[in-house]
Formats: sequence, structure tokens, C-alpha cells
Amino acid sequence: MPISIPNLEEELLRQTQADAPGREFCHAIAELARTGRFAELERVLPEVAYQEMAAHFRRDPAGFIDGWQSLAHEMHQGFILHARQRLTHLTRLLAAGESEQVPAWQEIQRALDTHENNLLRAAIAFELIALIEPATARATHLRECVVASPASEEADSYLDEATRCYFYGLYTACAVMCRSVVEEAVKQKLPPDLAGLVARRYRHTPTLGNLLHEVNNNLQLIGINPDFLKPANRVNDVGRKAVHQGLLSEAESRQCLQDARRALEILL
Repeated sequence: MPISIPNLEEELLRQTQADAPGREFCHAIAELARTGRFAELERVLPEVAYQEMAAHFRRDPAGFIDGWQSLAHEMHQGFILHARQRLTHLTRLLAAGESEQVPAWQEIQRALDTHENNLLRAAIAFELIALIEPATARATHLRECVVASPASEEADSYLDEATRCYFYGLYTACAVMCRSVVEEAVKQKLPPDLAGLVARRYRHTPTLGNLLHEVNNNLQLIGINPDFLKPANRVNDVGRKAVHQGLLSEAESRQCLQDARRALEILL
């Protein structure tokens, strides 16, 4: 039975609308502020939420009351949109002026989310649902990475993160993790004497480029297939670009991940 993404979104929207906070809460906030009983909120709100609302109220009492009264009429409209916007704010740099002017809808969401986080949960759920189809399409470009000898737990974790970053559209992060997994795998393959020499030569912080240089100069000693170097060097180049030159495209990320997996298959 095929999964219907639109049906998932509709069901999630239905559930969130059913649980959306009602107008009574907003009216109560406005009424307490209007009648000089704002301080009573301190007993029922978390401290951080109360302090933020109190600061807004002190700056503009009339605007605070009007805002909450208006918000009461909007509670059943666009609340999830606000939650998603708030989620986006958590991932961006905000100017000082923006952070001081917290809108009323954000204040109430913070107050309500302190207990159950339902609004943030819904916002994240919508974000993840939107990733299903793109992630599925990207996954079709990959095949299992089969090796003859096991890698370290760190290498497995790096590859897992790199692959999931690609699935979820974090292309630059994917390339950075690809460089990390190849670097970790190379370190595991170095003989102890060479590993000690490399550590001393690069003050215990060799980059992947350093490691590939040493591998190239000691292929017979290490017993590594020279075909490993070509995809590994491409991973290093793209990973360095990701760190120092800018964001990567989906195609660059996919190629880097494929090169990393190919390098691991040859190396291991």
C-alpha cells in the first residue's frame, strides 16, 4: 500500500488544529493585563516566559493588550505556520533588534510549549514529512557499501552521518563528514610505526590531505591498492571546498558521498 504524503500532512494538520490552544487563554492574558493583575501570571507561567512577557508589557502596555486580544481571534488560523516560523528562527542569526521585539504569538507558544511542546512537535513533524519524498529520491542513487574488513565505530558513525546529511539535503555537511570517514579509515590502516611518524610529523593533527600524501609515498609498506587514492583525493578536494569556499550543490554532495564509499570499499 503506497504512503500518501498529502494524507499524512492532512492528518497531522487535523490533529494539531484539534489541539490548538483556544481563545480563552489569550483573552485571559489580555484581561489580566488590562485590569492591572498581570503579576498573577508569574504563578502559572515558567519564569523565562513570564519575564519575556513582562518586558513586552512594560515597553508597551496598550500594544501588549491589543496584541493578545487580536491573537485570540487568530488562534484557529495560522498557528502551525507561526510554529514553523519560530522553528526557522532557531536556525538563523537574528539581529539584536529582532530578538527584542518578540511577537505575541511567539510569547504564547513559548508559554504553552514549556509543558508539552506540542506546537514545536507539530512544526518539526511537518518539516520531516516534507523531507520524505526528496530523501527517498536521493536514497535511490546509493547502493550498500560492502567491505572485506570492518572499520572502526567512529568510521561507521561518520559514514552514517554523511549519508543521512545527504538524504536530508545537508549537502555541505555531507561532504565534511565524508572527509572525516575517509580520514578515520586511513588512520586505522596505517602500521603503528608509520602512524607514530605521521603523528609526530603533523603534531598529532594530520589532515586527510596529509594522510593521503603519506599513503602515496608508502603504498608498498601499507599494502593499499593505489586505486584508492583517486576517489579519496576527490573526497578531500570537495571536503576542503565545503569547509573553506562555500555551500555545495546536491550533485557535488552525491558525488562526494559516492567517492567516499568507493574509497572505503577499495581501502577495506
